Amino acid sequence: MKIKTFEHVKYLWDEKKAAELTGDEVALFLYRSNILGADLRLTNYGGGNTSCKTIEKDPLTGEKVDVMWIKGSGGDIGTLTRKGIAGLYVDRLQSLKQVYRGLDYEDEMVALFNHCIYDLDSRTPSIDTPLHGLLPFKHIDHLHPDALIAIAAAKDSQAITQEIWGDSMGWVPWQRPGFDLGLQLEKCLEENPNIRGIVLGNHGLFTWGDTSYECYMNSLEVIEQASQYITKHLGKNRPIFGGQIQKSLNAPDRRSQASQLAPILRGLCSSYNKMIGHFTDDARVLEFINSKDLSKLGPMGTSCPDHFLRTKIMPLVLNLPPDSDLSDSKAIRTQIEPQFEQYRKQYTEYYETCKHADSPAIRDPNPVVILYPGVGMFTFSKEKQTARVASEFYINAINVMRGAEAISEYTALPRQEAFNIEYWLLEEAKLQRQPPEKPLSRRVAIITGAAGGIGKAIADKFAAMGANVVLTDVAEDRLNVANSTYARDISTYAVCDVTSMDSVAKAYEKACLEFGGIDIIVHSAGLAISKPLKDTSLKDWALLHDVLVKGQFMMAKIGVEVMLKQGFGGDIVNIASKNGLVSGPNNVAYGTAKAGQQHMTRLLAAELGSDKIRVNTVNPDGVIVGSKIWEGEWAEGRAKAYGIKVEELPAHYAKRNLLKEIILPEDIANGVYALVAILDKSTGNTINIDGGIEAAFVR
Repeated sequence: MKIKTFEHVKYLWDEKKAAELTGDEVALFLYRSNILGADLRLTNYGGGNTSCKTIEKDPLTGEKVDVMWIKGSGGDIGTLTRKGIAGLYVDRLQSLKQVYRGLDYEDEMVALFNHCIYDLDSRTPSIDTPLHGLLPFKHIDHLHPDALIAIAAAKDSQAITQEIWGDSMGWVPWQRPGFDLGLQLEKCLEENPNIRGIVLGNHGLFTWGDTSYECYMNSLEVIEQASQYITKHLGKNRPIFGGQIQKSLNAPDRRSQASQLAPILRGLCSSYNKMIGHFTDDARVLEFINSKDLSKLGPMGTSCPDHFLRTKIMPLVLNLPPDSDLSDSKAIRTQIEPQFEQYRKQYTEYYETCKHADSPAIRDPNPVVILYPGVGMFTFSKEKQTARVASEFYINAINVMRGAEAISEYTALPRQEAFNIEYWLLEEAKLQRQPPEKPLSRRVAIITGAAGGIGKAIADKFAAMGANVVLTDVAEDRLNVANSTYARDISTYAVCDVTSMDSVAKAYEKACLEFGGIDIIVHSAGLAISKPLKDTSLKDWALLHDVLVKGQFMMAKIGVEVMLKQGFGGDIVNIASKNGLVSGPNNVAYGTAKAGQQHMTRLLAAELGSDKIRVNTVNPDGVIVGSKIWEGEWAEGRAKAYGIKVEELPAHYAKRNLLKEIILPEDIANGVYALVAILDKSTGNTINIDGGIEAAFVR
């Protein structure tokens, strides 16, 4: 089979892979879904729907029955598996027409989908189920390609559809997804029996085929034709988006401005609930936000429901020169805060104007998308993945506006229709079904020395409890390995030498660009030198104090600046050692540095308490497992000091504590977690995690 060449979409069908699935139509349907979802030009994350129909054996009667397999509610076709689909009797879905009472009773039909279930392991059927079930085709794709939505959102959508495809494509005006829309698709097909697909006004595309491959090719060909049509018209009658009226800063300056501003924006966006941020200066974003048409198109809002459910109906466009001096964060906050207040007021008016008697309560009125002309786009949501996906969806919306304006005139969904989707009781029920948030959700932690040992254990604990983590260390190869152990959108890393102010500043810049700011600072980077006084050099002394004390000072100094920009406090936890409390032989430089860390913690706790920034210490002892410190000279020095062999150190440290326990990195991580997640009214405190060393008791 000859592979077709496409310019605007990716042809990803692998004949060998498909051949392995021959005979299993559901597996081929899942394969088709995954490769469609792999190209974001075809559909958004979590958007669209795909289905297939097969002949199955009824488990009760033994008769052959038609069964439709379809993506379940809340799924994503790009990652769809058998666990994410629903299997329903086609005849029962068809029979729902007999009980349908009209548009005013749409929502009651959703519960009836459950009476059509064939596969008892089905995912909850989605609202799109009747749209597929009332069409007769074996394989159906419902996608949200930017090019098709541009046509669907154009002022002359129906005429443009006719111009491109003639009588081979149907067109149905905007209607909220539901059973009645399924009836409209069915009617469109009955009136136009030879069509290959249907364009849904302000919404998306339906295409089909007798086989999974035919359906896939039909989808790609229709989208390619739409894309070619738009490309032919781009810039033909007028400059794209009316032309550029604002110049972008160069890339380094854009990222510098974004990293300085992100914590301020995060603080303002978090007036109701703390948010996690994302930043992009994608070329498509810059073209839009620097354009003449931004002032016209930005307030209009997005058209496709999949877009505004993620991005809110419209963005906040910052009125702030791109080259503004951001060094005075209080002045900048004072300058832009009224813009947030105005946005919240407008959103509240939108809610009050459009709400129904049974509408859910108003949700957080803060913006999700913030456009900064000349710099880029920020998005804020409850988690990094949602913020990133919102950014991707708004780029989709930009593409839609770009295409619609090129071929006609962009039209947004009417505000009342948008509200009816955003505050739909079915959407509210979907939100209520989401799992509860974890204890450290919506919090961002930066951890030094995180490539291994105690630092990595702390990062693991934080990530497991819902936090985003920024790993820092001096060894990039080890950081890469450590970072690869987390799922996407959980972590990032920055090579950071804590003895260099510039290096520390760049680590925080990375954190602000990736997540919007910082909530937790853990200084875990360390090294140890064990020598008697006569052998301790000034170099030894300087190195220990640079990494342990100076590093802690600089992590706090720059980190507190970020926290103050945000305005909702934070946590600093310093990993010191029982050696800062207990006198021992051959330990003058290390023990003094650890004591310095401990007292700096108390000093900062006293200073920063009024800003709700809590500063505490965790003192480990003898954490040998996974620790770079316990390799080489330090272990040899400690063994010599105690008159034992290196391999006897773990047992030695366990025997000397009251609990006779070996202390592991995970134990230290638990102590840090307790300070930031449980002991939320503790500051200036010291927690010893040493199994119980009487000499280290702090009281």
